[in-house]
Amino acid sequence: MHKKNMMPFLFSLLIAVSGASFAENSQDFGDYVVHFNALNTTYLPPAATREYGIKRSKNRGMINITVLYKTLGTAGKPAAASVDAEATNLTGQKRTISLREVREGTAIYYIGDFPITNEETLRFHVNVKPEGQKESYEVNFKQQFFTE
Repeated sequence: MHKKNMMPFLFSLLIAVSGASFAENSQDFGDYVVHFNALNTTYLPPAATREYGIKRSKNRGMINITVLYKTLGTAGKPAAASVDAEATNLTGQKRTISLREVREGTAIYYIGDFPITNEETLRFHVNVKPEGQKESYEVNFKQQFFTE
């Protein structure tokens, strides 16, 4: 599969494996909506992990963040942003997640991978500042991971 065709595929895959519709994994901030998802990288096809430089392993998780500017009559316009993420487990251990921007056609999203252990619950704190905006937005969510 060519890289230009992977974005819709990867985006759809993230929605499908989350077990919920994408709307359930979003937060509204007035003019912007931030979509988010975290999953075990074994759910991703090998071609996608190779294409995006993601380590596919039962002990690796991945986070995906997308920022959309609300545009009347559309699902929203992808917006570039400064995005930082960290995760904290239930014992208080923090990990900073290095995110990278991916642009495919008109789509823009931010992905990063990180280590996970079986039955580990991570609390994610994501800070999003859309390009050209003064205000930043915080998204907090938690996800439990299973590796066995």
